[in-house]
Amino acid sequence: MEMWRDIRRRVIVDGESKRQICREYGMHFKTLQKILANTTPPGYRQTKQREKRKIGTHLTFIEEILTEDKKAPRKQRHTAKRIFDCLVIEQGYNGGYTAVKEAVRAYRHRTREVFVPLSHPPGWAQVDFGYAKIDLEGEQTDVAFFVMTLPYSDAFFVCAFPRECTETFQEGHKRAFEFFGGVPARISYDNSKIAVISIGRGRDRILTDGFLRLQSHYHFTEHFCRVRRPNEKGHVENLVGFSRRNFMVPVPKVKTVEELNDHLATQCRSDLDRTLRGKEKKKAELLKEELPAMLPLPAERFEAHRVEKTSVGPLSLVRFDRNDYSIPTKYAHHPVTAIGMVDEVRLVVDNHLAARHSRRWEKHGTFFNPIHYLALLERKPGAFDFSRPLEEWALPSCFDLLRHRLESDLDGSKGIREFIKVLRLLENTSLSQLAKAVEQALFIGTTSVDAIKLILEYRRQEPIALFSLDGHPHLKSVRVPEVDLSRYRSLTEGRR
Repeated sequence: MEMWRDIRRRVIVDGESKRQICREYGMHFKTLQKILANTTPPGYRQTKQREKRKIGTHLTFIEEILTEDKKAPRKQRHTAKRIFDCLVIEQGYNGGYTAVKEAVRAYRHRTREVFVPLSHPPGWAQVDFGYAKIDLEGEQTDVAFFVMTLPYSDAFFVCAFPRECTETFQEGHKRAFEFFGGVPARISYDNSKIAVISIGRGRDRILTDGFLRLQSHYHFTEHFCRVRRPNEKGHVENLVGFSRRNFMVPVPKVKTVEELNDHLATQCRSDLDRTLRGKEKKKAELLKEELPAMLPLPAERFEAHRVEKTSVGPLSLVRFDRNDYSIPTKYAHHPVTAIGMVDEVRLVVDNHLAARHSRRWEKHGTFFNPIHYLALLERKPGAFDFSRPLEEWALPSCFDLLRHRLESDLDGSKGIREFIKVLRLLENTSLSQLAKAVEQALFIGTTSVDAIKLILEYRRQEPIALFSLDGHPHLKSVRVPEVDLSRYRSLTEGRR
């Protein structure tokens, strides 16, 4: 560039001879003319494209393959090496692999899709699920994390669940709305089976009952992306990766998923203090501006759950979400409604809550409540020691002593039956209360179920500070005459 500058100044300003400059610098006259015509070196300029003698006749064949590949599954499309092999075998190509690779790269670069930047009005949201690994009590576990973002303010909320399903989808929405303090007027989704039963023409969708129930409660408008067009909700697509890289690296070590959610909620709140490039205000300030464009939270809190109609099997088990849960044996062979929530499973028979269990997310498991089988074991005491629901039931030591005394005082089967009757008191009381009653019964030397029941009732009673007729309307008509205390006084005086 320095030589370029000097030559131009000597010829244009100083008027030196062009022939002298060419001799001095050893350059062609055309080169000097180029220097004088351009302020800076224009670089190499190709007037016409070089002829590709070997690959040129096969470019149409390559483009046909790549065009057809657009209809094939993404992981089963031609690579440059596979196209090279086809050219050699089918077309008799005798050129090199590099030329084929460059032709494939040029075609893909030329046909890459271009996207239009989208505007994001306040009050609109986008939703997606991502996946990550966590260390859950020392074991590496996969979790699905729910992400909702408000592109206008760039505020977003993240929470994790053991799996992506209807109830976690609903629970994620509920927590996100409460985090933002309002409900977005419109939310964009992909075409997940959790929300969409079938896809019609254009934007037409047949929606699931679970999604419709969520929408009916919060009143937001749905927007589903076109098939294989995730760029329509590109904001949340980017934030799924951002959340994984920034909130879950290194791999979180937690005891429960809810502990991880506390960490994620803290990170989301901290992120509101950031100011993004091109924005004049922090995310928290923009979120306050956005809230008037959002719908208010309903007064009644939403309950995220999935309902399935099923029946109780002969083992008094109900199958829900690939796991079996016990129910009292009196409901065996009855139709039952299983209501699955994020943390609990409820079993309802004839509008009556028959059983409830903690939600289990593993599969092919069987989960018993031993109390559900005591009524049946009372009729079949011989199966008591071989009952699978009672295998891992850890009872206080006082129960072992009670059973030993009952079996000593009564015939073997009668003693076990009497012991089961005592255990059946757990249907209406807690294990700690029953254990204290059993300890007191053993202390006073009794083992009968009636005595233990009486002790339980006595321990439940609280001393009455002031007698009241509330709740006893039949006693209000009773009149007790006043007592004449003078007679008692005369007796005491006479005794003196």
